[in-house]
Order: sequence, then structure tokens, then C-alpha cells
Amino acid sequence: MRRKLPINTSLMAFETAARHGSFARAADELSLTEGAISRQIGRLETFLGVRLFERIGNRVRLLPNGERYADQVREVLERLERDSVYLMGQPHDSASLDIATIPTFGMRWLIPRLERFQQKHPNITVHLAERMEPFVLAGSGFDAAIHFEHAAWTGMHTHRLLSEIMVPVCRPDLVEKNRGTVTLDSLPRLHRRQNSDAWQRYAQETAIPLTNPARGARYDLHAMLIEAALAGLGVALVPRLYVEKELAQGQLVAPWPDGKTISKTFCLILPASIELSSEPLQAFARWILDEADRG
Repeated sequence: MRRKLPINTSLMAFETAARHGSFARAADELSLTEGAISRQIGRLETFLGVRLFERIGNRVRLLPNGERYADQVREVLERLERDSVYLMGQPHDSASLDIATIPTFGMRWLIPRLERFQQKHPNITVHLAERMEPFVLAGSGFDAAIHFEHAAWTGMHTHRLLSEIMVPVCRPDLVEKNRGTVTLDSLPRLHRRQNSDAWQRYAQETAIPLTNPARGARYDLHAMLIEAALAGLGVALVPRLYVEKELAQGQLVAPWPDGKTISKTFCLILPASIELSSEPLQAFARWILDEADRG
């Protein structure tokens, strides 16, 4: 089925005129005549069946439909330019992958390990983008996603990576300066905003009494919680897999037990089976599954 798309020259003429609010200035930027700009925009309006500009003498003004369309066209052209410039600079035998991931997982677990992938596959570039919520993978522009198990991924090919076990952590001096008298209940507690009942569930699982589990500062990301704990602001309840390095180096301590239940499970989500995926995606999928087994 033939796509119903306007020609690129009309789109560029329209976006430039909309940005400048002037056919004449658009003509200067694109090295065309003002008449050529007017004709290209006229063709676009005929194609769409919608007026985009109001013409008042020698002046033009975007109509509401034109304003909305200009924003959309600008976004598409800017993305096309970025992707084109990127491809122009790539070696002939190179490949790239666009992976969507949960922000803290990407920062705290995936990125520190990506050097090993690059060493094994120097011709594959991995681009990462954050996605907090599940989304429709098909048509999203992403080759794969790393996210929690969720019903939204039904029909996709999901591969379990790691489980999220929560552990309270804090800076060592927060415990040491109160040695002998410190209890978890006596220390300031830090919360992830999206998991407001996490401390209450932890108290129930471990039988550690907390008089007011909901009390304390709230943050949007686990990464923020970890930084707050490193700054000495309190005790953060975070997935252990995010703080293994800080615990090993003594920057954080975990004198209390881990939670007893799996909070969430991280998965690699693919649009097709690994065997039917592109070679670069096959390489990435097999590598991250191996990394998860090692972890």
C-alpha cells in the first residue's frame, strides 16, 4: 500500500517558513525564491486539504492547524537529520542497536558492563534510552527493551535476567556514631515515590518494628535514593543488585537483612525469538543473558 506522505521539499519549506514566520526568510535560508517557497507550501496545503498559513498582504501567519503540524514536522525532520548524520559517520561494517531500559538499571547495572560487550563486538554500537513504563515495542524505533515483567509485553519474546531483592543501606557513619543504640526505626528512612509501601512490606517480611513506615523523604528513582544514602541523608531501601559495588567498597553498609520476597523481575524483551533476530541483536541478547547468569 502506497504511503500518503508529502514530498520532502514541501515539508522543509513549510518547517522553515513556520520557524521564521516569513516566506522571505525561509527563502534566504534554503537559497530559493520567495515564490518557490509559496508554491511548495501551496502544494503541501493542497495535498493535506488544510490551510496552514493565513496570508494577509505580504505577511503570513500560522493557523492553529499549521502550528500543530509544524511541531510534528520539526520533530520528524530533526530526528531524520540526527539519524542521517550518525549513519554518515559510521564505518561500512558497523551496526547499531537502540535499547530502551529502566533508568536506574541502565545506570547502575547495564552501563558498567557495556565495556565487556564492546570488547567482544567493537563494530556494534548500543544506544540507550530510558522508559519508565511498559510500551508497545513494535513501531517504537527500539530493537529491544529491558524492563520488568508485565502483561504489556504479552506476545513479545521475554527472557528473565535478574530478580529485585530489596535491602536497606546507609552510609557507615550513620550507624557507627550511634553504635549500641541505633535501630532501623530510629534512623531517617528514604522512600521511592512509586513504592510508597515498600518499607511497610519490608517490616512485615523481616519482623523489624517500624513505628511509622511511611515517614521520610521521597524520591522518584532508585538512583536518587542511592545518592541520598551516600550523602548520609538516611537509610534507602533499594535493590541489592544496584549497590553491590558500594557495599563491596564500604561506601554503604547493610547491617539489616535483605527482604524475603522478590519485588520485581527484570527481563529482556525482543520482538522475535533470538534465533530470528538480526545478528547484532542476537549478539547483544546472548551477551546480556550471560551477564545476568554471572550476576
